[in-house]
Amino acid sequence: MRFLLQPLLYVWAGPASLIGLLLGVAALLTGGRAQRRSGVLEFYGGAAAWLLRHAPLVGNAMAMTLGHVVLGQTAAGLDIARRHELVHVRQYERWGPLFLPLYAWLSLWMWWQGRDPYRDNPFEREAFAAEELPPGQVG
Repeated sequence: MRFLLQPLLYVWAGPASLIGLLLGVAALLTGGRAQRRSGVLEFYGGAAAWLLRHAPLVGNAMAMTLGHVVLGQTAAGLDIARRHELVHVRQYERWGPLFLPLYAWLSLWMWWQGRDPYRDNPFEREAFAAEELPPGQVG
């Protein structure tokens, strides 16, 4: 049944995927690489690696998801982070264009409450929980 919904899910998550694709093209133009895994385009190296190391809100992240696009510092880093990032892909499929503003609002809310805006964000907590599942399962 999911294969019938998949095109709609790509459209629903499309605005964030478009941002990811633009950043992915920048990565390719600066020596990065691309690969396709689990229905997701992954870009690594080049501008993607620079962004993940230097962007103020990302702060040396191994990877970051934008819709159906994952940016990574390295191919090995993407292998390590893939389960976590696939949870974010499913979250984008669930929340679509609302995901980014909701994520930002929840991070701000966590910070306001004196909690960690990244680790305590419910979206991240769900993704970290999936890392603890047996292989082959994604939360």
